[in-house]
Amino acid sequence: MQKGKLFIISGPSGVGKTTVRNLLLERDPSLYFSVSATTRPQREGEQDGVDYHFLDTAAFRKLIEEDALLEHAEYVGNCYGTPEAPVNEMLAAGHDVLLDIEVQGAAQVAAKRPDAVRIFVIPPSWEELERRLQGRGTDTPEKIRQRLERAKAEFAQAEHYDYYVVNDTVEHAAQECAAIFAAEHCRPAERKHLLKAD
Repeated sequence: MQKGKLFIISGPSGVGKTTVRNLLLERDPSLYFSVSATTRPQREGEQDGVDYHFLDTAAFRKLIEEDALLEHAEYVGNCYGTPEAPVNEMLAAGHDVLLDIEVQGAAQVAAKRPDAVRIFVIPPSWEELERRLQGRGTDTPEKIRQRLERAKAEFAQAEHYDYYVVNDTVEHAAQECAAIFAAEHCRPAERKHLLKAD
């Protein structure tokens, strides 16, 4: 049986990668989305094991000590990370695995798993990214400015990615991602065993 492949999707805040990811998962039931672990409090409506694996700080630290996380980071006083065991299980069972993580986490995963395929979701233009962030109506002008500054830093890291997907429309971006998934399974390393004659 063919092993699954590990795909990482990243992109700046406001680019729409979560919407693209959700469409990909809806269309391909065999695609496994890796649920992150976090120490942040569970919010109303969130389900443990679905939205996040909610852990206390001691349990999270234990995962770090046991090297059981593909990547981890601290953000606004809370810890976030990707448990490695479920990812490995799904890959071994032949499922492609999708990680939705920011650029620092993606770099950590790539260091541990050089076989991971990195996809960076970009807006059709910088002006469009600004428009989307303002259109949310949830952030102050200062918060939007901070998000745009962070986006510039993330753009600088995009050169380490294997593919750029333009999210001009969610449909188009999802199609491009699905095409990448298919193409990665057509590489010679994936199929050369089929060339062996009896």
